[in-house]
Amino acid sequence: MKGKILSFRRGRHKYKPRQYIVQVKGVDTKDKALKLLGKKVSWESPAGKIINGKISSTHGNKGCLRTLFEKGLPGQAVLSEVEII
Repeated sequence: MKGKILSFRRGRHKYKPRQYIVQVKGVDTKDKALKLLGKKVSWESPAGKIINGKISSTHGNKGCLRTLFEKGLPGQAVLSEVEII
């Protein structure tokens, strides 16, 4: 299953560098998103390095997911695709 990284999880004054907001194609409600909690997520860099994470909770009511990645996911990952296992 494919997803797209939308942005960092952020507030008014600071952002959380390990937490990203991911939108999955076909998931448009909070109920559908709850079924994906705990699944693994992987992002592959253009150089071939794979960085893993997991889905921790939902974000909002439109089916977005909050994911926790390993330390080191670069900013270029925003708006790129991830694989949900």
